[in-house]
Amino acid sequence: MKQELNNEKNSVAGETSLLIDAQFLELLRQQMHKFATQQLSDSDLAEDAVQEALVGALKNAKSFTGRASLKTWVFAILKNKVADVLRQKQRLVYTGSLIREDDDNEDLSELFNAKGFWQIDERPSTWGNPQELLHQGQFWKVFELCLENLPGMQGRVFMMKEFIELNSNEICTEANITVSNLNVLLYRARLRLRECLEDRWFKSESAAC
Repeated sequence: MKQELNNEKNSVAGETSLLIDAQFLELLRQQMHKFATQQLSDSDLAEDAVQEALVGALKNAKSFTGRASLKTWVFAILKNKVADVLRQKQRLVYTGSLIREDDDNEDLSELFNAKGFWQIDERPSTWGNPQELLHQGQFWKVFELCLENLPGMQGRVFMMKEFIELNSNEICTEANITVSNLNVLLYRARLRLRECLEDRWFKSESAAC
C-alpha cells in the first residue's frame, strides 16, 4: 500500500512538472486563450483571465491530486476566472455580430418532418453506458471538435451554461438575449452536438464492431 501511494505521488508530481515545460505551457495557454476569448468577447480580458489562472495553477500545484488530468484541472481554474469576469462586467455588450445567420434561421428540416417527428435516418441512436464515455479520451476529442463546429452563439451559450455554470439570467445579460432565445439556442446546440457525435463517434464505433 505504501509503495502504491509513493507511485501515485510520483505520478502527480511528474504531471505538475509540465507547468514549467515551455512547449506544453504555450500550447495550453493558446487553448485557454481561445476558450476565454470566445466567452468574454475581449482578447485583453481573456489574456488577463488566462494569466491569473496559470499563476493560480502554479501557486497551487501542490493541491493537484491527479484525480483529473492536469489540463482539466487548469481549465477548471480558468472557468472560475471567466465566471468572475462575466459576473463583474457591468457594461452592455452588443453581441449581434456573434450570431451567424443560421443561429436564428437554422434549417432543421433534415432532422424533423413536417409534423415535428424525427426523420427516419436521424432518429437518436442508443448511446450505451454514458458513464463509460467519461473515461474515453478519444471521445472527448471528438466532442471538442463537435463543439467547435457549432454556430457562434450556440457554442458560446452552451459553454456558459454547461461548463462555466452561469445561470440563465447571467447568460441572458451577458449575451443580450431573452430567456426564450437562450432556450432555443441551447436546444439547437444540443441537437447539433448529438447529431455530430452520432456521426463521428457512435456510427464509427458500430462499424468497427
